[in-house]
Amino acid sequence: MERTGYVKDYEVTYKRKDGEVVTTLLTASVERDEAGNITAYRGIARDITEQKKLEEQLIQARKMEAIGTLAGGIAHDFNNILAVILGQAELIGEEVKQETGRIEGPQLGWIRTSASHIVTAAERGAELVRQILTYSRQSKRERKPIDISTIIKDSLSLMRSILPATIAIRQDIRPCSYVVLANPTQIHQVMLNFATNAAHAMRDTGGTLEITLEEVYLDEESVKRYNAIDPGMYVKLIASDTGHGMSPEVMKRIFDPYFTTKKVGEGTGMGLAVIQGIVKGYGGDISVQSQPGKGTAFQVLLPCFGEAKKEKTGKIQVEEEIPGGSERILLVDDEIRVLEALSQILGKKGYQVKGISDPLEALETFKQKPAQFDLIISDITMPHMTGIQLARQVKNLNPTVPIILCTGFGSIITGEEMKDLGIDDLITKPISSSDLTRLVREVLDSRAVAKNTRREKS
Repeated sequence: MERTGYVKDYEVTYKRKDGEVVTTLLTASVERDEAGNITAYRGIARDITEQKKLEEQLIQARKMEAIGTLAGGIAHDFNNILAVILGQAELIGEEVKQETGRIEGPQLGWIRTSASHIVTAAERGAELVRQILTYSRQSKRERKPIDISTIIKDSLSLMRSILPATIAIRQDIRPCSYVVLANPTQIHQVMLNFATNAAHAMRDTGGTLEITLEEVYLDEESVKRYNAIDPGMYVKLIASDTGHGMSPEVMKRIFDPYFTTKKVGEGTGMGLAVIQGIVKGYGGDISVQSQPGKGTAFQVLLPCFGEAKKEKTGKIQVEEEIPGGSERILLVDDEIRVLEALSQILGKKGYQVKGISDPLEALETFKQKPAQFDLIISDITMPHMTGIQLARQVKNLNPTVPIILCTGFGSIITGEEMKDLGIDDLITKPISSSDLTRLVREVLDSRAVAKNTRREKS
């Protein structure tokens, strides 16, 4: 400014006496004496702190949108891989059952055990993909009665994958006899925030993250210790770590928006503010206890909504034999290995399966004889033509043929759209052989019943 004599919209940051950083835009000019020496500065500084925060929020929102798009693409490809692994492993298991009389005992046991381990690993991978999608996608925030203990356990499996091996996880999740009116995605969000904060607090020294969940009754005297909650039954969630802890000054501001003790790029300071908003919106309360060097414990109280449905116990679960059939099925998937695995699974149940990897070819095949197939199963995301477009074309040719759509990255079609298109069901890959054959049988049987009912009325 000394060289040019003025400056316009120059960004400058100041620190106030209370320690808060303020961002300003400076527009100023210099005043000089007759000798050209600077005698004064004249100008104005406009506070743009809130504007900068809004810009950061927009950037963060765009990042999350990009992450969601990336996660969706990865999920689609990864679930196709898992579909092949799961399908082939289950086929091996079925083959072992049929060859029991011709394979020696130890060899039989080894094959069965190996196949079982592969199936378990594939299902675990599929669950991880579902949880990643839950965090990354912009899902609707409807509340519904949930068994929160199940949601917490699901979150713990993902927390294990994002926390370093130096941090141990201990859990005491007691079964809940009451449900909570909440959104599962937001409960996952609460747990993820606790995990990331614990990881930051213990990243240098390691330690233990302990998660406990129990039901408590708070009477009129007990609720006075909390902020604006009513007496009644609550679930109490505690997430405690053995990290570096917090000073009283930090604890006072821990729930303030944009307040963070992390370095630039490590956090936005919005995490706990959002979590507090979620908990308060449910009519609950969140609090924190911490001491420097002695760790931190977050406590969340959520009001119970009603009694959970109790499962009947004492009965031995018998594996149900799912009936097959001889119906003709058109199977469409651009992934050849997925096509082969699903064709084998359905073929072993007696179905006549025609597998086609090109949706345009599948449509031409269907056009030749629109009544030649009893069911169509199609992937949604395919080159040249999506499964939704294929379903629309097929329904124009034969409105009565049942259709099942498959997707590798969660629901991309609403229930209303499915109803309008006449889609019978939507399944997410990877799907187990038992779930697939059960669904196929249910769809075919329900269509047969509807057809007979129409005949009787006519």
